[in-house]
Amino acid sequence: MPFTDKTFVSSPLRLAIRWGLRSVVAAGLALSTTGCDTLRTIGRPDTVPGGTPTSSPGNAQADREATRDGLGQPRPLGPPTASRSMAEVRLQAARRLVAANPQGTYTGKPPDILLAIPVLTVELNADGSIRRIEVMRYPRQARDTVDTAIAAVRRAAPFGDVSRLPKPWKFNETFLFNDQRKFKPMTLDR
Repeated sequence: MPFTDKTFVSSPLRLAIRWGLRSVVAAGLALSTTGCDTLRTIGRPDTVPGGTPTSSPGNAQADREATRDGLGQPRPLGPPTASRSMAEVRLQAARRLVAANPQGTYTGKPPDILLAIPVLTVELNADGSIRRIEVMRYPRQARDTVDTAIAAVRRAAPFGDVSRLPKPWKFNETFLFNDQRKFKPMTLDR
């Protein structure tokens, strides 16, 4: 039976195995993929100015309300915290992705059947701003979800000062899109 994006996925580990992803432990967790359709590099984006602190992604409704001002407009993200490892940078980035994109994310359990699973590699400058975004995996269907994921990363930036961490200042994020085209960062699904 050929494997498609809509194949049953019951856990992040099975998801990683099915998509040919290997977990790599070296100064934090990173994902690498095999059999990528295309590699695309996106130029340096603008960063989001500082503002109010972000909320934790534990409660989806509370996150959506906390990231909206009185007029229903998204609030700018607060400044990121300093991280001691790239694993912490990746976790903070995933939380900022949810906080910066309250209408386009979900925080509950991913559905058994996913619409698309794009994978991005985000390379950072020393100040935590985005230097480059590479698409490591395009989904076979719903290819527009890649652009949604890239825009979400840009809205969530910057990700905190990484100048004291060893290079390279990169992390991977896998986006789990449901049928409503809402995503959950796989980092938060562990």
